[in-house]
Amino acid sequence: MEPPSLMRRSLTSLEFLLCDAMISTAARVLIPSAASFALGIAFAPFLAGTLYRAKAWKKKAGKEGLGGGGTPIFNELHKEREISTPRMGGILIWASVLATAFFFWFCARFLTTFWPFLDFVNRRETWLPLFALTAGALAGLVDDILEVTRSSGGLSLTKRLSIVGTIGLLGGWWFYAKLGVETVGIPFGAPLFLGWLLVPFFALVTLAIYAGGTIDGLDGLAGGIFAVIFLVYAGIAFGEGQASLAAFAATIAGATLAFLWFNVPPARFYMSETGSMALTLALATTAFASDSLADGVGVFVLPLVAFPLTMTVITTVLQVSWKKIFHRKLFRVAPIHHHFEALGWSAAKVTMRYWIITIITGVLGLAIALLSRLS
Repeated sequence: MEPPSLMRRSLTSLEFLLCDAMISTAARVLIPSAASFALGIAFAPFLAGTLYRAKAWKKKAGKEGLGGGGTPIFNELHKEREISTPRMGGILIWASVLATAFFFWFCARFLTTFWPFLDFVNRRETWLPLFALTAGALAGLVDDILEVTRSSGGLSLTKRLSIVGTIGLLGGWWFYAKLGVETVGIPFGAPLFLGWLLVPFFALVTLAIYAGGTIDGLDGLAGGIFAVIFLVYAGIAFGEGQASLAAFAATIAGATLAFLWFNVPPARFYMSETGSMALTLALATTAFASDSLADGVGVFVLPLVAFPLTMTVITTVLQVSWKKIFHRKLFRVAPIHHHFEALGWSAAKVTMRYWIITIITGVLGLAIALLSRLS
């Protein structure tokens, strides 16, 4: 039998190996995140100057509600900023993410030493999230360009939902047909088998997240919320051993924090559709990628991790339903963050309290996701 002293030394060596592996993986996740933040900070002044010179803001204040019709209270609260602050600030986010991904991919193929270690682009974990981010960015950019160049506005809500739904169906098909995913994880229990129904389920989840993307409307609100959400999913993927997906999510978080630096009140530019559509589509694919592929529960905890987006969808649906059934409003304006604003809360108070809520619910979702792997 091995002497106790030798056993202790063996365990210590094993612990050191595990510790070294975790530190290496953490570096692989954090370095791209810091790189995307740095790129975003460097690129932002150029982007802001370009958008201001192009007068890339709405020609007419107002927006179309998810339930159809106008939004008079929102329009009154934001009528001045809507037509004086540039849109398309979301370019900063997805351009920084794609530039970071390409940089490390390029270096991994043409340089030696540690560069291949930092490359997080691969078929199983990040191809689809990168595709979803890019597709959403381009579709949203078309909408934004139309929004700032003609008085009639951008793409209709129906067209935008059709685009998001189509991308969602393609994403669901990829997971089902190419990656063999047929289930979604349930915490502390057996996975729920969906079979081919995973495809429409994926599309429905994607549409729900996109609907929650209407939370963009107050300086700093969407940027802070999405940064926290993607940081949480980086933690979930890291805990599941998905280093590439964790690096992707952390890279988005880093780029979003760079955007937030210039979006805090008074905002230099707004995220608008090119940012919110890119982020919501990337979030949907990240949640599914951190689910059954890694024996995780990324989809189950999504409503909790993205709680402000969940409440945005729920309160909007409640408002529309209430008006149809009772012929009056439930809230002064929906989504509910604008209701608080209409009650007299300052925009900064709403924004910071939403950040706090997102951190708390995100930590809770992360804990559930990690604990479920121990059951």
